[in-house]
Amino acid sequence: MGDQIQFIVEKLNQEPFRKSYNLISFDSLEPLQLLQLLSDVLGEIDPKHVVDIREELPEQTAKRMLNLLGILKYKPPGTVSDLSAFRQGLVTGSKTVIHPVLHWLLQRTSELKTRAYLARFLVKLEVPAEFLQDDTVADFNKQYEELMEAFKNLHKEHEQLKISGLSTAEIRRDIGAMEEEKDQLAKRVERLKKRVETVQNHQRMLEIARQLRLEKEREESLAQQKQEQKSQLFHAEQKLQRAQVQLKEMQHMVADSKPDSLMKKLEEEMNFNSYLVTEKIPREMESKKTSVYFLQKVVAEPAMTQADLTALQSERDEVNAEINQLIEKRMIKYEPTDSKFSMYRQQASIISRKKEAKVEELQAAKEEMSSLERQMEQKSSQAHELEGSEVLTEDEFKQYVSKLRSKNTFYKKKRLEIAEITAEFGILQRTEELLRQRHEAIQQQLQATEEKKGISGYSYTQEELERVSAVKSEMDEVKGQTLDNMSEMVKKLNAMVAEKKASLAPVIKELRQLRQNCQELTQECDEKKIQYDSCAAGLETNRSALEQEVKGLLEECAQEESNYHYINCMKRSLEIQLQRAKEEMKAYMSPDPQERRRAVREQYTRIILDQENLGKKLREKQKVVRESHGPNMKQMKMWQDFEQLMECKRECFLKQQNQAAIGQIIQEGGKDRLVL
Repeated sequence: MGDQIQFIVEKLNQEPFRKSYNLISFDSLEPLQLLQLLSDVLGEIDPKHVVDIREELPEQTAKRMLNLLGILKYKPPGTVSDLSAFRQGLVTGSKTVIHPVLHWLLQRTSELKTRAYLARFLVKLEVPAEFLQDDTVADFNKQYEELMEAFKNLHKEHEQLKISGLSTAEIRRDIGAMEEEKDQLAKRVERLKKRVETVQNHQRMLEIARQLRLEKEREESLAQQKQEQKSQLFHAEQKLQRAQVQLKEMQHMVADSKPDSLMKKLEEEMNFNSYLVTEKIPREMESKKTSVYFLQKVVAEPAMTQADLTALQSERDEVNAEINQLIEKRMIKYEPTDSKFSMYRQQASIISRKKEAKVEELQAAKEEMSSLERQMEQKSSQAHELEGSEVLTEDEFKQYVSKLRSKNTFYKKKRLEIAEITAEFGILQRTEELLRQRHEAIQQQLQATEEKKGISGYSYTQEELERVSAVKSEMDEVKGQTLDNMSEMVKKLNAMVAEKKASLAPVIKELRQLRQNCQELTQECDEKKIQYDSCAAGLETNRSALEQEVKGLLEECAQEESNYHYINCMKRSLEIQLQRAKEEMKAYMSPDPQERRRAVREQYTRIILDQENLGKKLREKQKVVRESHGPNMKQMKMWQDFEQLMECKRECFLKQQNQAAIGQIIQEGGKDRLVL
C-alpha cells in the first residue's frame, strides 16, 4: 500500500498535474479533495470530465465517474457485494476505493487516453427492438454501424501511418515542390497559348490534336484489352489442355478398371466422407464453438491485472487438487465387477483414437496429393511457357520415341545421300576448275590470233552486243506487261468506285434520317434533364427537412435514454442506501452486543473517542513544546556562540603553528649561511 501511494504521489507531482504533494499531505486529503483529484485525472484522460465537483450533485459525479471507468474497462477487486461497496465508496470518497483507482489510471494514462478517444465514437448506442421495426430508424441504424466500421478502418490506417515514420516536414516539402512544379507548368502553358494564338486556325488544330490524343488513348486501351484477352485466351487454352489431360487419365483409369473395383473405391470414399460429416467435423465444430465462446467471454471482460492472474492460477491449482482427490477416491472405491467394462472402454477409446489418427493421416495424404497435383500443373504450365508444348504422358512418350526412331533412320539415309552429293560436288568443282583453265587458254589463243589478224577485241565486242540485245528485249517485255497491268488496275479502280457509290447511296439517306432523329432526341433529352433537375431539387429540400426532423427525434431519444439511465442509477443508489440504513437499524436495535458493535454508529463512536483521546495527547504535547521552546532556543543560541568561539580558537592555533614553522625555517637558513 505504501508503494502504491508513493507511485501516485510521484505521478501527481509530474507533468501535467504538477501537484506538490508528499506522503503525509496526500494521505491527509479530505474525501471531497480526493474526489476532485480523481476527477482531474479523469479529465486529463477525457477532456469532457474536466469538472468542478462542487458545481454538480454527488449522484451525478458518481454516475459520470462510473460510466468513464466502465468505458476504460476498470475492474474493481472483489465480488458483487464488493461492487456495491465500491460504488458507495466512490460516492463518499473513501481512500480504500480511490487510491487503487488512481494507481490504475496513472499506470496506463496514454493507453487510456486512446481508449477514451475511441469510446467517443465506438460505444454503440443501443436502440430498442420496437424502434428498429421502423424502416427509417433501421436504415439510420445501419448507416450508423457502417460509419462506425469506416471510423475503425480509418483509425487503423492512421496508426499505421504514424508507425510508418512519415513526417509532416517531408510531406510539406513534397507539397511545396509539387506546387512549384504546378506554377511552372501553368506558366509554360500560358507561354504556349500565347505562341499558338498567333498561328492561323489554331482552334481547329487544337481540336484535331485533342481528337488525336483521345484516339491514342483509345488505341492504348484497345491494345491493353487485346493483351488482356490474349492472356485470358492463353489461360483458357492451358485450362483446356489440363482438362484434356485429366479426361485422358480418367478414360485410361476407366478402361483399365472394373465395375467391382470402382464400386469398392466409391464405397470407401463414401464411408470416409460420411465419417467426416457425422463424427469428425461436428466434433471439431463443437470444440471451435466452445473455444470461440470462451474467447468472446474473455474479450468482453475488462483488462486483468497480475493480481487477477495469480488468483485464477491459485483457483486452478485448487480445482486440479480436488480433481486428483476425486480420482484417488474413485480408485479406492473401485469394484472388480467393473473390470470388463473398463477394459472394453479402454479398447473402444484406443480404437477410436487409432481411427482418428488414420483419418487424419488419410486427409493429410489427400492434401499432399492435391498439392502435388497443383505443383505438377504449375510445372507443366511453366514447361509450356518455356518450350511451347505440354509434358508428355507415358503413351504419348512411347509414340514420340517410335517417331524419333523412324526419323533417325530417315536422317541416316539422308546423311548418306548428302555424303554422296558432297563427293559428287567435289568432282564437279574440280571439273569446273579444269574447264575454266582450258577456257582461259583458248581465250588467250583467240586474242593472240585476233592481234595477228589485226582485229583485236572482236570477240569481246560481239559478246557485249549479244548481252545488251538480250537485256533490251527483256526490258521491252517488262514495260509491256507494266502498261497492261496499269490499264487493268485503272479499270478495276473505276469499277470499285462505282460499286462503292452505289452501295453508299442508301446508307447516306439513312444517315440523314438518323441525324434528324438525333437532333429531336437531343432536344427531348434537354427537356427531360430540366424536369429531372427541378424534381431533384424538390426532393433534396424534402430530404433536408426530414433529416432535420430525424436529427431532432434522435436528440430527444438520446435525452430520454440518458434520463432513463440516470433515474436507474439514482434508484439503484437509493436502494443501496436504504438497504444499508435497514441493516444499520437492525444492527443498532439488536439485543446482541456483538451485533450492535458491528453497527456503523458504534464504529464511528469508537473512532470519535479514539480521535478525541489522540487530540488530548497532542494538545498536551503541544503545551509541553511551547513551555520548553524559550529555554531550548536560548540553549541553542549558547551552543552556536560556543561553536563560533571554538572555531576562532582553532584558527588562531593554526596561525600560530604556521608562524612558528616559518621562524624555524628562517633560523636554519641563517645558520647555513654562517657555516658557509
